[in-house]
Amino acid sequence: MDPSQLQSNELAQFIAQEKERAMVNEMVAKLTNVCWDKCITGTPGSKFSSSESSCLSNCARRFMDMSIIIVKRFQNMQ
Repeated sequence: MDPSQLQSNELAQFIAQEKERAMVNEMVAKLTNVCWDKCITGTPGSKFSSSESSCLSNCARRFMDMSIIIVKRFQNMQ
């Protein structure tokens, strides 16, 4: 294998990793926005109430479950 092909493979792997990292960051940002808007109804204090904590936990869990389902469906379409 020549050096330019090795560099090309490394670059492609690096780009794929950066794309994955960007997708994870985007998903976390969406999860934060959606769950915050849904669960935090007033001005937050120094701690979340038990209902806010429960809502945030359930919202995040549902969001992650749906994301996994969507990814699996896309993988099956390919």
